[in-house]
Amino acid sequence: MMLRRGLAVAAVVAIADQLSKAWVLRLFAEQQPPVERMEPVTGFFNLVLTWNRGMSFGLFNNDATLNAAIFTAIAAVIVAGLLVWLRRAEEPLIGIAIGLVIGGAIGNVVDRLARGAVVDFLDFHLGDWHWFAFNLADAAICIGVGLMVIDSLLGRREAPN
Repeated sequence: MMLRRGLAVAAVVAIADQLSKAWVLRLFAEQQPPVERMEPVTGFFNLVLTWNRGMSFGLFNNDATLNAAIFTAIAAVIVAGLLVWLRRAEEPLIGIAIGLVIGGAIGNVVDRLARGAVVDFLDFHLGDWHWFAFNLADAAICIGVGLMVIDSLLGRREAPN
């Protein structure tokens, strides 16, 4: 049961992530002139177009052609481990959490394979201080990991004999 639930969550996340990235790429491609890469939305949020060739928070974000292959391989290993965990999961919260992480990882891997970099576009800021731009896949991964932490701290556990 948890396997199906987790895989359904993963599929929804990966699809929503790819649709949102396609929308943002179209939005910025249609701008005249197309060089502007920021669209203010509110006083604390912008849509931006950035290409992340590295990993979380822009680490190793350079033009190394090996980055896409290395980070794709790492994601594949992580997803394989998460699938094993998902098969064994019994709690609904863990099934959803693992699905969020798997879907986010797949969404970013699709970018690396199709575009050579991950499309990031959500830019929250406070005045001139900007958090790192991110996407729906990144948000799903963070939420999934957060749910895993909450479950490990508050989840029911059998008392040792």
